[in-house]
Amino acid sequence: MNGEEERMILGKWTNCFAPRHHPTIIHVLLESSKNTDIAGESLPNLIYVSRQKSETSRHNFKAGALNVLLRVSATMTNAPIVLTLDCDTYSNDPQTPLRVLCYFMDPKVGSNCGYVQFPQRFRGISKNDMYGSEYMRLFIFNPIGMDGLLGPGYLGTGCFFVRRTFFGGPSALEPPELPELHPSHVVQNSIRSRQVLDLAHLVARCDYEINTKWGSKLGFRYGSLVEDYFTAYLQKSEGWKSVFCNPNRAAFYGDAPMNLLDAVNQVKRWAIGLLEVTFSKYSPITFGVRSMGLLMGISYCHNAFWAFLCIPVTVYAFLPQLALLNGASVFPRVWDPWFSVYAFLFLGAYGQDLLEFLQEGSTFQKWWNDQRIWSVRALSSYFFASIEFSLKSLGISALGFNVTSKVVDQDQSKRYDQELFEFGTSSPMFLPMATAAIVNLAGFAGGLIGIWRSGGAWEEVFVQIFLAGFTVVNCFPLYEAMAFRKDGGKLPCEITFLSLFLALLLCSFAAFFSSF
Repeated sequence: MNGEEERMILGKWTNCFAPRHHPTIIHVLLESSKNTDIAGESLPNLIYVSRQKSETSRHNFKAGALNVLLRVSATMTNAPIVLTLDCDTYSNDPQTPLRVLCYFMDPKVGSNCGYVQFPQRFRGISKNDMYGSEYMRLFIFNPIGMDGLLGPGYLGTGCFFVRRTFFGGPSALEPPELPELHPSHVVQNSIRSRQVLDLAHLVARCDYEINTKWGSKLGFRYGSLVEDYFTAYLQKSEGWKSVFCNPNRAAFYGDAPMNLLDAVNQVKRWAIGLLEVTFSKYSPITFGVRSMGLLMGISYCHNAFWAFLCIPVTVYAFLPQLALLNGASVFPRVWDPWFSVYAFLFLGAYGQDLLEFLQEGSTFQKWWNDQRIWSVRALSSYFFASIEFSLKSLGISALGFNVTSKVVDQDQSKRYDQELFEFGTSSPMFLPMATAAIVNLAGFAGGLIGIWRSGGAWEEVFVQIFLAGFTVVNCFPLYEAMAFRKDGGKLPCEITFLSLFLALLLCSFAAFFSSF
């Protein structure tokens, strides 16, 4: 490949547990002008980069690693198109670059098209995707809708960028501090030359970004754990557009978490990063609406306010059921005209969601698992993200960064294939969902007993009975893990007993207050 055709693949090196001083390592494994395959065809450049790290300099996690690779690749080839992939992602279609060039070379689209985003697809997901790892709303439905506006957000992998996108808006170039990093600079020397290698080592230094615009005006943006969301969001505000490309044959495949704790921890990290944007000067509800317009701003708000979903879900998971145990009604009677409002909202929301899943070629069982895991995330990921972000904002604790594990043992893999929830490790993340499962089971049973004692009067408590019963059906994997399973993936006994204690405590408080 020549300089104009080369695609520089940027992997995300995210290990934040580096030694005190990690030196820069840049090793040219293959050079296009010198290395060929068995047919005599030139091989693409292949360069290994490990950036310098030091305890005295901030490394900015994945965004920092990507910016180092962006600068190093500029000094060596400065290829105009950049592809970002997660380390567990691989190509599934050799025609993908051609699809991308069709967009970038289209005069009607390419002038201000900053990137082309492909949906994330995953190999090895259980038959009915019990953890909702396909994220149909995030990776498919929402990008399709946003594609009709300014384009989808950046999903962190499977995305082709125009290098120019990282240097200000389409009509307002933000020049880098070195001319060799300019997006239109042409590299004249060999990538193995001393001049090129010295410059590459310089821009990979851990202290290079000090007093520069990197992370604020240039490159991938700092300030949030979700650098993909934040970077694309700010690029949109600068005037760039994007394209969502969703071919029948998946362009890329990756791996998904195979146990519940990794799955909810991953979403917790995303939710914390989104809160960092929400409560910054770049909040989508203010800055986003002003810079991108109402519809696009609201589209970014949809994700930014993920964590707040824990509030209504927690209320609906506990309050109606506790009221039911104490014979109190909090919803209209079945024959009350206001009952139709609740029925319409429930059936409309769930019906639309199911229809979208089926139209995308998914199944009812996958949709059922997805709506269940959404509630699980609200009571775990979103709930703890809100707490952790609040504590961090008050200076009580600092955020950490944990890479999502994709490694499983044989027994765990077998349970995953059997679609058994994998708990295993004792974690406070499981407490709210386990407590809600117990309270809903008690509320459902108590409600049925109350109807029997009242001689069949069910109209006043129908909505609460239905809500508790719906939750009980969703919580079957939890009951199974609490009481019936003996394998290594069952819910730890201490979590079961503690959640039972919390459920009894909540019921006691509810009974106490209902007596007044």
